[in-house]
Amino acid sequence: MTSPVLRFEAEITPGMTARELVELARLAEAAGFDRLGISDVLLWPDCFVLLGLAAAATERIALGPMVTNPYSRHPAVLAGAIATLQDASDGRAFLGIGVGAGLETIGETYPRPVRRLRESVALIRGLLAGEEVTLAGETLQIDRGRMTGPVSPVPIAIGSRSEQVIRLAGEIAETALVGGRYLSPAIAAHYRGWLAEGAARAGRDPSAIEVAPRLTLCIARDGDRARQSVKRYVAHYVDLIRPAELDLDPAWLARVRAALARSSGWYFSVDRHDDPEIDTLIDDGLVRRFAIAGTAEECVPQLRAALALGFTTASLNLAAPLGGTLADGLRETLEGAGELLAAVRGG
Repeated sequence: MTSPVLRFEAEITPGMTARELVELARLAEAAGFDRLGISDVLLWPDCFVLLGLAAAATERIALGPMVTNPYSRHPAVLAGAIATLQDASDGRAFLGIGVGAGLETIGETYPRPVRRLRESVALIRGLLAGEEVTLAGETLQIDRGRMTGPVSPVPIAIGSRSEQVIRLAGEIAETALVGGRYLSPAIAAHYRGWLAEGAARAGRDPSAIEVAPRLTLCIARDGDRARQSVKRYVAHYVDLIRPAELDLDPAWLARVRAALARSSGWYFSVDRHDDPEIDTLIDDGLVRRFAIAGTAEECVPQLRAALALGFTTASLNLAAPLGGTLADGLRETLEGAGELLAAVRGG
C-alpha cells in the first residue's frame, strides 16, 4: 500500500522586520513546508506586502494570508491583493480566510459571520475568474465589478473552530483549517462530521476537502525551554477552548483566567509579560495536549500522534522559544522543523 503524501503548512506571525520575514520564508521552504501562511493581524506588519516580498525570495512554497477576514478588508480589496500575489508568485497563492479576531479595537462586531464569509468567497471567486460580478447580498453589494489586470483562481482555505463555519468550509472551500490547538479523537470526529454535513449540502465528496488541524509548534535545542515558552499559549487556549473531556476544575480555570488577566502583551510576542503563576498552573502534560513542543526529536512522536487521528496534513503555527527576538526564536523553530518534517515523512 502506498503511504499517503504528507503536507505541512507553517504560519508565521509577522512581528519582525521585512528583511527578517523574508529570511524566515526561505527557511520555511528549505525546511520542507508546502505552504507558508503569514498572519493577518490588526496593527502588525501587513501580511500581503510581506507575502509579495516572500514570493520574490522563494521558488516552490505556496503563500497566503493565514487567515485574513472580510471585515477589516473588503472582499473586493482582498480579491485585488490575492490576484497580485498570484501573479507575483507565478501561481503559488492561496487565500486563507475566516471570521477574524481582535478587530474590536476598530469597532468591528463581526455581524452575520457565516453569511459574510459565504458572500465574500462568492464575490472573490467571481472576480478572480475574470467575471463581471453583481451581488446584492445580505452583507455585501457589488454592481458590475470586474478586476483589471492579471487574474486567476486560487485555492480557498477557511479556518475556524465554529461548527457553522466548518460546515460552510465543507460546502465551498478546498481546505478546512480546523481547531484551536487542542485535538483529540472526539474533536477530530466532530470536525469531520460538520464538514461532511456541509459537503452533503453542496453535493461534494468530503474526501476531496483537505482537512488540516491547526497546531502550535515550538522547537528549541533545549526541549524544556521550548515547553516553557508555550505555556502562555497553552493557558490562552485552555481558557478559550475548555475541552469538556478534560474535566478541568472550575476553580483552577478561574486561576488560569486571573493569571492571564495579570499578563500583558500578545502571547505571540517574545517581549510579553507572563504572570509567574502560569508556570505553576500549566504543567508539561497540558503543554503536550495543546502544543507540539520540545527538541526536534521530541516533537516527532507528538506530530505523528496528531496525524494518526486521520490527517495527512497539518497547519503549524510557529512559536518562538523565549530568550531572543521573535525572528531569532522562529529561526530556531524552523531550523528544527526541517529535521522534524523529514523524520515524520520518512515514517
